[in-house]
Amino acid sequence: MSRRIADGILRGLNQALAFAEGTAEEGTYVVHIPAEIDVKAIRGRMGLTQQEFAIRFGFNINTLRHWEQGRRVPEGPTRAYLVVIGREPEAVQRALRVA
Repeated sequence: MSRRIADGILRGLNQALAFAEGTAEEGTYVVHIPAEIDVKAIRGRMGLTQQEFAIRFGFNINTLRHWEQGRRVPEGPTRAYLVVIGREPEAVQRALRVA
């Protein structure tokens, strides 16, 4: 393996470690938003009905149904929001809670 390749791998590992530890500078990484997202699976893991999920996270119930039935797909920012809901639903709920 060449020194250049080894240096690139080491640099990537250090960046991944900094990201995982929360010490990475904002300009050193990019956000990955998946092209497809399984809204029904996210809702299912939470054990919520469509109505409960829509109300809890501020979605239109008809839009949610269209996503789950494959008639429409969430756009970029909405996909990012759904990723956060899927990973940290309690944090989202705390952030949205009315004081």
